[in-house]
Order: sequence, then C-alpha cells, then structure tokens
Amino acid sequence: MRVALLTKEFPPEVYGGAGVYVEHLSAELKNILDLEVHAFGAERESSLVKRSYKAWKELTGDEDHFAALRTMSVDLAMAASVSGVDVVHSNTWYTNFAGHLSKLLHGIAHVVTTHSLEPLRPWKAEQLGGGYALSCFCEKTGLENADALIAVSEQMKKDVLTVYPAIDSARVHVVHNGVDPAVYRPDKQTDVIESLHIEPGAPLVTFLGRITRQKGLVHLLRAASNVDPNATVLICAGEADTPEIGAEVEKLVDELGKSRGNVVWADRMMERREAIQVLSHSSVFVCPSIYEPFGIVNLEAMACEAPVVATRTGGIPEVVADGETGLLVDVGPGGERSRPDFEYFENDLAGKINALLEDPARAVRMGKAGRARVLERFTWPLAAKKTAMVYELAAAAP
Repeated sequence: MRVALLTKEFPPEVYGGAGVYVEHLSAELKNILDLEVHAFGAERESSLVKRSYKAWKELTGDEDHFAALRTMSVDLAMAASVSGVDVVHSNTWYTNFAGHLSKLLHGIAHVVTTHSLEPLRPWKAEQLGGGYALSCFCEKTGLENADALIAVSEQMKKDVLTVYPAIDSARVHVVHNGVDPAVYRPDKQTDVIESLHIEPGAPLVTFLGRITRQKGLVHLLRAASNVDPNATVLICAGEADTPEIGAEVEKLVDELGKSRGNVVWADRMMERREAIQVLSHSSVFVCPSIYEPFGIVNLEAMACEAPVVATRTGGIPEVVADGETGLLVDVGPGGERSRPDFEYFENDLAGKINALLEDPARAVRMGKAGRARVLERFTWPLAAKKTAMVYELAAAAP
C-alpha cells in the first residue's frame, strides 16, 4: 500500500503534538508500507519527504486572516501534487482541506487524524481573527467527507461525533499516540539543570509547553503562589500565540517572582535532550491544559519517570492513571464536564502539586508506574500497526 502523509510540521520544523505524532509515526510506518510525506515549509533532507510547500507569495498582508488564506494556498498545491497513492492521510485543519481535495481530484481514500477540533478552541479567534472561520470550514469539510477518521483518544472520538453529528461513528477509530521509551528515559545528568541555575535534587515543579490559552499556563502561574515556596517552579515555554497572552504570562511570571521567588522561565523551545533531562529531574510535571485531546507531553514525562499532575480533560485520563501515575485536577467542582471554575481549578491544582511535594516517596512510585504504563500501552510501533489497519479499511470502503 502506498500512502501520502500530509502535515504542516515535519523535522526540523516541529513545535507541537501533531508534529511529534507525524515525526514518530512516519518513522514506524515506513517499515510496513510505502510512505511519502508532503509538508509545509522549507525543503527537507529526509528521504521520506517527497515535497515541501510554501504559501503563495501573492497572499501577503498583516491582517490575521491572511495566515489562514496562506494555509489554504498550500492545500491547493498539495492536492495538485498528491497522486498515484492508495490513501492520503491529513493531520490538523492545516491539511484536512488538502486531503479532501486530493480525494476529489484523484479518487483516493482520505484518512484524517483528529488531534484537536476547531469549534472546541474558540480562543483561536484571538489568534486568527476572521481566519478562524476558514480553519473551521477546512476542518469540517475534511472530516465530514473522510473515508476514515483516527481519534487520538476515546474522548476525542466522542467529541468528534458531538461536534460533527453527520459523521458515522463506524468511520471513527481510536488509536492512541505513543512515545519512544528508548529516547524518553530517565537522564541522571545535571548539566541542563545546572545551566538553568537549579540545584540538582531540589524540589522541582515543571511546565513544558506552548504559551497558548489551550495549555492553561496562566492558571498554573496563578496556582503557583500557593505551591510550597521551597520548590522551584520551572516554566519551559517559548513564543506566545499572540502578543496579548505573551504579555499576560510575562506579567504573571514577574509578579510570581516578586511574591514567591523560586521561579525560572526558560523562554525558548527546548531541544529534546534538554527537555528529557528537565523531565527526569522534575519532582512533579504539571499539565494544566483546559483542552487536550491527548497530551503527548504527559507520556514523555511519564517515560522519564516524572509523576504528573494534569487536568481531567479530553484524553488525559486515558493517559494519566489517577492515583497511580499521577493526580488529576478538575476544572470545576462538578468534575470534568462541569462549567469551568478557574478559582476552584487553580486551588485544586496547587493542592495536588503540594500533595506530591509533601510525599516524595509516593511521587517516586508514581513516576516508575508511569514509565511501566508507557511501555505497556503507548508505543509508536503499536500506533503504526493500528494506523495501517485503518488505511486498509479506508482503501476498501465503497
């Protein structure tokens, strides 16, 4: 079987979970089928990449919606180039429209992986302006007309069927993401930690992610004022989605540093080796996302034997076993599906972090249980095998 994998991100241009997914899944898929990658951006050295695409030069402008228009121009070029394959596999709204057009143009099966859903991320209107309506259109068109959909969690499948009721549930298949435990494993070296002026062995609470509304960093920063002051709070986060949220985070970090101290902000995207060492030395890894269909970063932390405190939302409860590999935090007093009460959420977040800081032996047990869970359930070879089965079903569909 020959498959064309469509993606915005591909090494070395990887900045989010969807990019991590494509990078590792493609490395496994190439061993079991004929795979070619079509990616946004500059030319790649990888033999997997058949072609890279850049947006049309004519689409220039400062308005927010131009970003979405430029994406759609790449989709048109991708669709024109994808031919002679059995299946086209799109990822995120950035390529869903390209996958749909490829299906129409070339009569090939279209498989979609749903890493998130645009209607469940309304804060993106702040980032994309009128382009948010275009991103929703691209996603809706691609998903509703796809031959098969891969949901990265059971909760994600439920969300797909709720947001897009026209989709037949039989076309939606759950395939969990994975992690490479040979790469993500405990690193006892301390050079990265020391370069951040953090004392090895001292209590360390870590956030690793993007500065976006979705990842909930502002809530962690507010909660951190009630976290044990003896613990260092490490924020590993680079460029913000918008100037507004960037300024908000900068203000909160500054205020926290003055009121509490023991705050370190590594304001850049960490290299993989650096991230692994930071996770390995974390007393607690925190994922305060308000929306997270899966959350690969939690797997990465667990593989490095870091106990996790994370929001009980989306696919996270399928990854983090509450009370076994970490602790889950509710967004409101009514549980996962309650109306968000951010004051409650932030107090619960601080309480769960402190509970693990106060019981290091329990935290260590959870960390080891986390790695065991990764080895048992969340590896890329397993994900690739299940994905190839979805390709077969899509290609055979009438």
